[in-house]
Amino acid sequence: MKRLVIKIGSSTLTTGDGRIDQSYLEAFAQQVAQVREEGWQVVVVSSGAIACGLERLGMSGKRPNDMPTLQAAASVGQGLFVSAWGNAFEKCGITSSLVLITRRDTADRTAYLHARDTLERLLDLGVVPIVNENDTVSVEQIRFGDNDTLGALVSCLIRADLNIILSDVEGLYDSNPTKDPDAKLIRRVDVIDQEVISSAGDAGTIIGSGGMITKLRAARILGVAGIPLIICSGRRENVVVDAAAGREVGTLFPSTHAAHEITPRKLWIALGDTVRGSITVDDGAKQALRERGSSLLVVGVASVSGKFEVGDIVDIRDKNGYLFARGRVAASRDEAELAMGRTRQQLLANRLLAEMADKPLVHRDELVIFD
Repeated sequence: MKRLVIKIGSSTLTTGDGRIDQSYLEAFAQQVAQVREEGWQVVVVSSGAIACGLERLGMSGKRPNDMPTLQAAASVGQGLFVSAWGNAFEKCGITSSLVLITRRDTADRTAYLHARDTLERLLDLGVVPIVNENDTVSVEQIRFGDNDTLGALVSCLIRADLNIILSDVEGLYDSNPTKDPDAKLIRRVDVIDQEVISSAGDAGTIIGSGGMITKLRAARILGVAGIPLIICSGRRENVVVDAAAGREVGTLFPSTHAAHEITPRKLWIALGDTVRGSITVDDGAKQALRERGSSLLVVGVASVSGKFEVGDIVDIRDKNGYLFARGRVAASRDEAELAMGRTRQQLLANRLLAEMADKPLVHRDELVIFD
């Protein structure tokens, strides 16, 4: 059996006034039923609890900004959300379930494995799990913040063969299609470079919390795990069936890596939104990291920014500002700043910095290379 993760956002499964579109859910469930018959096990990563709650509370016209109101709306809407999905799949003879996740549930290996085992058992039982962030209890420190990231996590958890993001646009364009009538759809992206990232706009609706940039982040994470991604319009007829069958829809991000299990530690680093700073490296260090699987030594650091301490997650960029890696640092920003630009001999000659002559600033076991 092949495994398919489908992420569907609030802006896709709601009507223009913010209400859950039950007829759309039923049509979507029929597509899932069809791909299951063609040999796919399916997990759906769906937003919607907050939208359901805001509708019931009479607040669907504008998404609140404060966390307590959003959590309250999620609490009110969770039952409505589950019922809407359950009714849609029941009409196709499919049993669905709800799985609620926060970052904290995947922060250590034990919790990670429990989440994976639960999802895999549900799939073995013929169930379609509906995965959502646990918005009722999650706060900034443990939030994914968007379901594109959550979908990437789930794909890595179950070692999916394909991830589909159903969006309110057809895919990735070379410019913002809502502002540029001449914007062209990009059918295939082999490398997520700075030009591709620059083409991504902000979130386009008041219902959803993610934009194209979060989808590119998901694509980058999936690429590490060897999982291809398709971004396409969720309202296109039979889009799930066509994408699963390999027909051209939206934008394809084919993986250049062989499919493999990314370790929980590295997945946590890759998914981390609590980045505390940035390290810019020289060309030699970039080549060593990407091509030889080396650790990052301070002698390869060109500059640092932010306020990071030992154990924090930092972005690693090249001299053009392109983010190509992320890792956990073994020194503070102050130490790194004092040591950078010095040769190994100079570091050894300095009593305060001698330890950093051979000690990795970021060890390769705690480093994720995105491309």
